[in-house]
Amino acid sequence: MNDADKAIGIVKKGGIIIFPTDTAFGIGCRIDDHAAVDRLFSLRRRPISQAMPVLVSSMEMANYYFDPPSDIVRRLMKTYWPGALTIVAKCKSDLIYSPIRGGGDTVGLRMPNHETTLEIIKKVGVPILGSSANFHGSPTPYRAEDIDPKLVKLVDYVMPGECSLKQASTVVDCTCEPYSILRQGAVTII
Repeated sequence: MNDADKAIGIVKKGGIIIFPTDTAFGIGCRIDDHAAVDRLFSLRRRPISQAMPVLVSSMEMANYYFDPPSDIVRRLMKTYWPGALTIVAKCKSDLIYSPIRGGGDTVGLRMPNHETTLEIIKKVGVPILGSSANFHGSPTPYRAEDIDPKLVKLVDYVMPGECSLKQASTVVDCTCEPYSILRQGAVTII
């Protein structure tokens, strides 16, 4: 069994993995398993009032969760995905567990430009949480050796691999006109 298959099996069963993406090492679980989501918030020590980014494997998957995607959201997805752009927009609240949304009605979705991560999401069949693999407030790990060993002990599997960009994603809020940049990262919107 290869690393991706092992990760897929664990996530399908409600486990939590640390995995490489194009930007940084992420920590995630399937978004439709509330117990796994609660566990992930707890072990990262993240307040449940703070939304967590979600990774998708296609624009079609994103369109299923956005309510419905606006013209600007569609344009940004088409232009910058797969890639280091997290798009925050209104979502179908009934499909996304409240802590993932920070209790609000928006979600931040991103389609990473990382073949293995996309394979995991596709084969799990639902989006996965895609927060950085660190304790809340600690530095973002861009290399495997930067991941806190205490966090490693709390998850079910750490997938080996590399992050190509080693830079955080840009986060854009598309709930306002014009859109606003919440965090400038690897992508510059033009």
